[in-house]
Amino acid sequence: MGDGTAATADLATQLEKHRVELTGYCYRMLGSSFEAEDAVQDTLVRAWRSHDRFEGRSSLRSWLYRIATNVCLDMLKAGGKRARPMDLIESAPLAQAALAPRPDHVWLEPVPDSRVLPAAGDPAEAAVAKESVRLAFMAALQRLPPKQRAVLILREVLAWRASEAAELLGTTVASVNSALQRARATLAERAESGADAEVSDPLDEEQQKLLERYVQAFEGYDMTALTALLHEDAVMTMPPFDLWLTGPTDITGFMSTMGAACANSRLVPVRANGLPAFAQYKPDPEAGGYAPWAVQVLEISAGRITGFHCFLDTQRWFPLFGLPLRLEGEADQVEQQG
Repeated sequence: MGDGTAATADLATQLEKHRVELTGYCYRMLGSSFEAEDAVQDTLVRAWRSHDRFEGRSSLRSWLYRIATNVCLDMLKAGGKRARPMDLIESAPLAQAALAPRPDHVWLEPVPDSRVLPAAGDPAEAAVAKESVRLAFMAALQRLPPKQRAVLILREVLAWRASEAAELLGTTVASVNSALQRARATLAERAESGADAEVSDPLDEEQQKLLERYVQAFEGYDMTALTALLHEDAVMTMPPFDLWLTGPTDITGFMSTMGAACANSRLVPVRANGLPAFAQYKPDPEAGGYAPWAVQVLEISAGRITGFHCFLDTQRWFPLFGLPLRLEGEADQVEQQG
């Protein structure tokens, strides 16, 4: 292998080491797992092509973040903020429930932990990283103007110094501090309107038991048992439909009427958005076995389920999570994914 080939292989290895953390950064910026992967691929291609002009005045990591930031800011110029159903419309009572889909680009998307959360590292940093990809925090981030979003992620999530963030964004420390202050104020307003999930890392014994009871109740389609697990203000969402429901009565009412075909489903644990999650397969009466139906992401707080978010576009989500597109046997025979 010649020196040039060795150098090329070495550069490819160096760039690839940063893929997961860059994907996490771009996901927080864009709110889309697929757009984040596209942004990172674009970033690495740009870095590859211009590496001969990289003079080493900053670290390779800082340089990659600068490129990724520019890529994301360019992508965000088209406008549009990704959201959850409750960010768009009022909650509908069950009697008025209607399944109206909206286009893919509207929705805040789920993401497998393995795509955006680097392995190991400092436990405190890992906890912050997990908290910063949870659905409620991601939805709040999407409300910030793009540059404020970048500043908040760099400073609060990645713990960059103000001077480092200013250099990356080509602005002043004063400007960075001002943007951070405004971003914090916006997030504080959002926090008052709804508590974030309280999830231990790893899950504590009470949370593990809650999830075991949830799986038993859901797979058995036992609405009485499920009601006991739901917080009185629990929310259910089902993107791409903009319908969302509040409270155990309407949620279980929906599940036993419009959602009755989900009875006898199987749940496979996955890891998504730093939260407990499951791939749901429901019985396939025509072909037999089980067909994919949703990636469920759960928010839990104070021993109850507060959020029950079902992402229904299985042709997109199941391959992303490395999940098969059907189950022939029992769900517990499938390895945990994500």
